[in-house]
Amino acid sequence: MSTQSSSTPPVRRVTTRTVVDMKARGEKIAVLTAYDYTMARLVDAAGVDIILVGDSASNVMAGHETTLPITLDQMIYHAQCVVRGVRRAMVIVDMPFGTYQGNSREALASAIRIMKETGAHGVKLEGGEVILDAVKRIVDAGIPVMGHLGLTPQSIYKFGTYQVRAREEKEAEQLRRDAGLLQEAGCFALVLEKIPAQLAREVTDMLTIPTIGIGAGPHCDGQVLVLHDMLGLNREFRPRFVRRYLELDELIQDAVRRYVSDVKTGQFPSQAESY
Repeated sequence: MSTQSSSTPPVRRVTTRTVVDMKARGEKIAVLTAYDYTMARLVDAAGVDIILVGDSASNVMAGHETTLPITLDQMIYHAQCVVRGVRRAMVIVDMPFGTYQGNSREALASAIRIMKETGAHGVKLEGGEVILDAVKRIVDAGIPVMGHLGLTPQSIYKFGTYQVRAREEKEAEQLRRDAGLLQEAGCFALVLEKIPAQLAREVTDMLTIPTIGIGAGPHCDGQVLVLHDMLGLNREFRPRFVRRYLELDELIQDAVRRYVSDVKTGQFPSQAESY
C-alpha cells in the first residue's frame, strides 16, 4: 500500500517535450549547473527546469584552468550525485573533451555510459557541422542531445581567447547554418554562449527548438549560469554576463572565521552542544 498522501500532488518531470512546449508558449526556461547531491537538491526544489552537470566542474570543483582535463568517469560521478538529489528538473550531462570528437561510435559509447550509469536524461555536445555524425548516432539510439554553439570552452586553445564569438558575418553565418543542422539532426535544445544578442535573437527565431543563452542576451528561450558564479563563490571570476545573486564567498569566509575563533577561545562547543 502506498504511504503517499492522496493530497500530495505528483511531481511532474521536465522532459524534452516540456521545454519545446515552453518555447512554443513563450515561457522562459531556467537552467543552472550543479555537480553534487546537496546543491542539486536545493536547485531542484527552487524550481529550476534543467540542471546541467557541466564540464565546468573541471574549473569550479577540481580547480583546473580549462574544462579539458575532466574525464568521462569524473563526469559520470558528478552526474550520479546530482541525479540522486533531483525530483523534477531534467538533468543533462556534458560529454567531456575527447569522448565524442574522434568518431561517432566512440561518441555513442560515451553517451550510453553516461545514461546507463547516471540515470540522467540527456547529454550535451559542443560544436556544429563537424560533430553531426556523433549527434545523429546518439539521437538515433534514443538519447536526447542538447547542442552548444558560439564560444565552446572545449575549443579554447583553438580560439585562444574567451572573447565574444561570431561578431564577423562569416562566423555568424556558419553559426546560423550549424544551428539549423543541429536541429535537423535531432537536438532538442541549443546552448548559445557569448555571441551578439542580435544574432542570438535571429537563431532563436529561426529554430523550433529552444535556445539557452549564456552571455547571449535576453532574446533566447532560456538562460543558464554556472551555479558557483551566480552565488558569488568565485571571487576572481566576474564576467559581464554573470549576475551575482549572492556574495557567498564573503558569507562563507565570515562564518568560518567565527567558527575558528569560537574553537580557539573555547566558546564552541557549549554545554548545550555537548552530551
